[in-house]
Amino acid sequence: MTVSPVSPDAHGVHGAPEAREPHEAAEPALKVAPLELFLDLVFVFTITQLTGRLVHHLTPDGFAQVLVMLGVIWWMYDAFIWLTNAMPPHTHGRRGLLMLAMGAFLVIALSVPHAFEGGGAAFGWAYLLVVALHTGMFIAAGVTPVAVLRMGASNLVVTALVVVGGYLAGTVQLVLWVAAFAMQFVTPKVDRLPEFRLRADHFVERHGLIVIIAFGESVIAIGAGTGTTGLGPELIAVALLSLAACVGLWWAYFGHDDDARAEHHMAALPSADRNRAAVTVYYLGHFGLLLGVLLFAAGVKSAAAHPGAAMTGPQACALAGGIALYLVVNTAVRRFFDLGPNLPRLLGAAAVAATVPLGTEVSAPAQVGAVVAVLAAVFGHEAACRRPMGDFGHD
Repeated sequence: MTVSPVSPDAHGVHGAPEAREPHEAAEPALKVAPLELFLDLVFVFTITQLTGRLVHHLTPDGFAQVLVMLGVIWWMYDAFIWLTNAMPPHTHGRRGLLMLAMGAFLVIALSVPHAFEGGGAAFGWAYLLVVALHTGMFIAAGVTPVAVLRMGASNLVVTALVVVGGYLAGTVQLVLWVAAFAMQFVTPKVDRLPEFRLRADHFVERHGLIVIIAFGESVIAIGAGTGTTGLGPELIAVALLSLAACVGLWWAYFGHDDDARAEHHMAALPSADRNRAAVTVYYLGHFGLLLGVLLFAAGVKSAAAHPGAAMTGPQACALAGGIALYLVVNTAVRRFFDLGPNLPRLLGAAAVAATVPLGTEVSAPAQVGAVVAVLAAVFGHEAACRRPMGDFGHD
C-alpha cells in the first residue's frame, strides 16, 4: 500500500496520514492480521497489570494513577490500530517494526506496578520508543516529512510530559501525566491533522477484539484472586457468577450483532464524519468501556480472594461501578449508532450501582449474584421487546 501527501485542510486523528487507495466499494475486505492479535497479548498483560495496581491501591489517588496510565497507554495503542488500518502488516519490514513496538509496550506494562514509586522513567522512555516507531512506520511508507511532523507533534508533546513526569514523584508526576492524558481530549478538536481514510471493517473488528481481550482479564482476575483459597462452594459460586457477569458484558457489546450493525453505520459515513465518529466512539468510548471492565476485574479479584466474606466499600464500589460505567458508555455508543432500546440499560446501571450494600453488608456472592440478576433482567426484557432486524431506531 502506498500513502500520499495530505491536503492542508484535512482533519484526522492521532495524526494518521491519508492513504492513496481505490474507492472502498472496490476494495476487498480488510481483516485483522494474526500479528495484530499477537500484539493484543501484550495489551491484555497491560490490563492485568493495571488491575493488579488498582486492587492494591483502591483509593482516590490510586484510581487517578490507574486512570491516567490507562489513558496514555490506550492513546498510543489505539494509534497503532489506526496505523495497521492504513498499512496492514503484510511485509516483513512492517512486521518487524510492530514486533519492536510490542517489546516497548511490554516494558510499559512491566513498569505499571511501580510507575509512581520510581518506575516512571522506564514507562516514559518505552513510551517514547512506541511513539518513534509509530512515526517511523509512516516514514518507511513514504509519507512526506511535513505530514509526518504534523502527525507526530502532538504525540511528542504527550510523550515529553510522560517522560519528564517519570523522573518525578508524587503530586507533580501525577499532574504532568494528567496533563498528557488531557491533551488526548483536546488535540483532535484543536489541531489540524492529516486525514486518514478509515477502513470500517478492520477498524470495528479490531476494537471488538480489544473488548474481548479486556473480558479475558476479568476471567484471569477470578483465578488470580483465589490464591491459596480452597475450592469450596462459595468460591465456585463467585467464579461462576463473575463469569456470568462477563457474559452479560459481552452480550451488551455483541448481542443482536450490534458490532456488525455498527460497522455498516461507519462504512456509510463520509470519510471526515467517519474519522470524527472513530474518535468519539472508538477512542473515547472504548476508553470508558475498558475502564469499566478494569474496575469490574479489580472487584472480582477482591471477591475471589475472600469469597465468603463481606467486601470493603472500595471493593464493592469497584465491582458495581465498573459494570455501571460499562453499561452507561455502552448505551451512549449504541445511541450514536442509532441502536436500541437503551433505557433498560440505563436503569440496569442504576440498579447495579445499588448492589454495593449487598457486598459490604452481606457477602461477595450476594453482590455478584444481584449484578447477574440485573443483567439477566435487562437483556431478558430487551429480548422480549426486540424490534425487527431491519429497525435500527432507538428509544
